[in-house]
Amino acid sequence: MEMQLWREMLNPYELAVEEIVVKFNHMIKEHREQGRYSPIEQVTGRVKSIPSLLEKAKKKKIPFDEIERYIEDIAGVRIICQFVEDIETVVSLIRNRTDMEIKKEKDYITNQKPSGYRSYHMIVYYTVQTIQGPKRLNVEIQIRTLAMNFWATIEHSLQYKYKRNMPEDVKEKITNASMAIIELDRQMSEVRSEIMEVQNSFQIKANIVAEILNNIQNLYRVANRREVNKIQDEFFQIYEMNDLDQLSNFSQQLDIMTEGYKAQSIAISSVEKNCKSSSY
Repeated sequence: MEMQLWREMLNPYELAVEEIVVKFNHMIKEHREQGRYSPIEQVTGRVKSIPSLLEKAKKKKIPFDEIERYIEDIAGVRIICQFVEDIETVVSLIRNRTDMEIKKEKDYITNQKPSGYRSYHMIVYYTVQTIQGPKRLNVEIQIRTLAMNFWATIEHSLQYKYKRNMPEDVKEKITNASMAIIELDRQMSEVRSEIMEVQNSFQIKANIVAEILNNIQNLYRVANRREVNKIQDEFFQIYEMNDLDQLSNFSQQLDIMTEGYKAQSIAISSVEKNCKSSSY
């Protein structure tokens, strides 16, 4: 297959990965802006390189013209979660989406591979719009915890180094490490509620601070600079107290003040406009 034809084949998959990553990142953003815990920590995506596709096709004895039909992970998206419990939540979110259709699922968390690999895999159908029209593609979505991803990244690198012939002593160390990862995820699950509470509180505070700073910036356009500086100093004092309730009350009062100045500014502008019209 000529290089140009490879590019034409892979372009829709690149588009699919870009779109899906954007959608899941927006989901993270929505959760955090609403002060809610996001079950998704981060999202990455990739399209298999041409050498990787050729190697997989050769290994599975797939003809080049059948690659799209039989290789389901040309496009891959990886969703990283903080806790094992979050994986089930993300799987449910994907099942309920109308822009993705589930083709198959593989639970390597409940049924981990002999190597110690753990992850939840979903193959979904996803449609992209191309200049030739809509194209329905297979996309693999892997969902795993931060700890699982760390182990899988190291194991993959070792498999690449040893060309799938990993020495027994290295295999043993990797297997032991996988058991340690299971224990780490278990212990993190035990403190999940405490961690979520802290993270939610931090996100709520960040959202309130962003709103306050935005209002102060708007006040500089319509209010007396000395008064705005005084408001800003008051904000810094409350912020240093690290009291979320006081910060929230200050934000609400500032909202009211900002709306008042906006209304006053609009009224003044309207009067000035009428005066200019009368002068003509």
